[in-house]
Amino acid sequence: MKHRTVCLRGGMPLRVATIVFALLALPAAAADLHDVAVDAALDAGLRPGILEPGASQPRWSLQQRMSEHHVPGVAIAVLRDGKLVHAAGYGVRAAGSADPVNADTLFSVGSVSKVVTAATTLRLVADHRLDLDQNIQQYLTDWRVPGTAATPHPYITLRMLLSHTSGLGVHGFADYLPGEALPTLLQTLDGVPPAKNQPIRLVHAPGERGDYSGGGVMVEQHVLESVSGQRLDALARAQVFTPVGMSRSRFDGPPEDIDNIAKAHDGKGAVTALPRGWQSFPEAGASGLWTSAADLGRFVAALTTSYQGKNTFLPRPLATDMMTAVSPSWHGLGPRLDGDGMQRIFHHGGSNDSYRALIEGYLETGDGFVILTNGENGAALAAEIRNALSDVIGRGVNPVVRSIALDPQSAVVASIAGRYQRSDAVPMALQGALADVFDIPAVEVTVGENGVRMGVAGTRRSGQLLPVSPNRFVSPDIDGLQVEFQRDAWGEVSGVVLMLGDARAYYVQ
Repeated sequence: MKHRTVCLRGGMPLRVATIVFALLALPAAAADLHDVAVDAALDAGLRPGILEPGASQPRWSLQQRMSEHHVPGVAIAVLRDGKLVHAAGYGVRAAGSADPVNADTLFSVGSVSKVVTAATTLRLVADHRLDLDQNIQQYLTDWRVPGTAATPHPYITLRMLLSHTSGLGVHGFADYLPGEALPTLLQTLDGVPPAKNQPIRLVHAPGERGDYSGGGVMVEQHVLESVSGQRLDALARAQVFTPVGMSRSRFDGPPEDIDNIAKAHDGKGAVTALPRGWQSFPEAGASGLWTSAADLGRFVAALTTSYQGKNTFLPRPLATDMMTAVSPSWHGLGPRLDGDGMQRIFHHGGSNDSYRALIEGYLETGDGFVILTNGENGAALAAEIRNALSDVIGRGVNPVVRSIALDPQSAVVASIAGRYQRSDAVPMALQGALADVFDIPAVEVTVGENGVRMGVAGTRRSGQLLPVSPNRFVSPDIDGLQVEFQRDAWGEVSGVVLMLGDARAYYVQ
């Protein structure tokens, strides 16, 4: 991987910045818990997920990569056998300050909120106050999901809302800067100012496809508040935060005088959303959770141990339901699911403007981790931390992918160039996640001086493809997407299969 010379805010050169970050990234001792193996991995174990041909595997330190990505603060928790063994902070809450991040520092965690909201819903299901498969319209009084010409009387269930198969739109929500008016829940549902989103309405028939919908989670929140008569924050405190021991967590935005909160930072590592230093996220159930690494670590542990029948937080049958994919989605009831056997995991990321978060739990072993960052570039950093933590956990999840060298001028490579049209012959149940995250009617494959690239046909948007065999490639730019070109008995390229986990899509020339 090519490294570039960077300067931090204020023009600090990289060499000096590395020294400063080495000091700042020392974990704050007060509330922190350390595991020797995790410390070693963070000292010299961060790496990319895909290596270019002939490249040796780098062993970066967390301090180096925080500096490279301009992320001032990180908090990490690690689980072994359902127990928290490591919870620590690195760096600072705000660039230019000396206030250290620790295991209890509050971060905005974006869409990780959805998994906590889902757990709140499932607790009410366990108490027989809600039913996963009843029409949610029966729970609502002051607002209902409007019908459409194609679906005049929609039958939408909580199972659909939690698994993103409800057919509702609005993928995500914009942040709100300090001083901006915040919408009510009903204003958000109807897309009425000051809400910044479109109205939350059906865009597909319920159950037809997996289509990630933050809007659907806001409908779920309205069900929760309608049935309980409580705001989500109070309900989650009773049903999740207190039982799990998440004493720092909250769905209501933090007060402005709160201490130990990670401030928001832009892509250059500068504090943003001033004067307060963080944005507001009024869509609480979808993206409004504020929590700490230690709290989220306890939450991941509660889910895995419930699944294993070692914890009564959720009844085991319901926890199993939560961790079973709902076709044609790649989600269970809240989390995303991947792998099988000892490598079976649940996970979810979070991405607000200035914060990036990730949780991952190993269902059969009780291992897992939490990564929280307070910078716009935190997703790239979190991916490298995830690689290091996956390696130290040692279950074979997320191994490094080594690409091979192929001559782009060779006939076998040159022949894959062209335009490919998506085939609708692949059942939606097999398309799974690709029907959501790669909903592209046609792709263009180019072969040239920049190697092999795949992009959206008719645009300049493309990602690199690195070969792992003469006809199979992997993309470091498109979520690790695997691409296999089909060559027929006449030696002609007839189509290309796209693979993301268990999901499949097929494109023909």
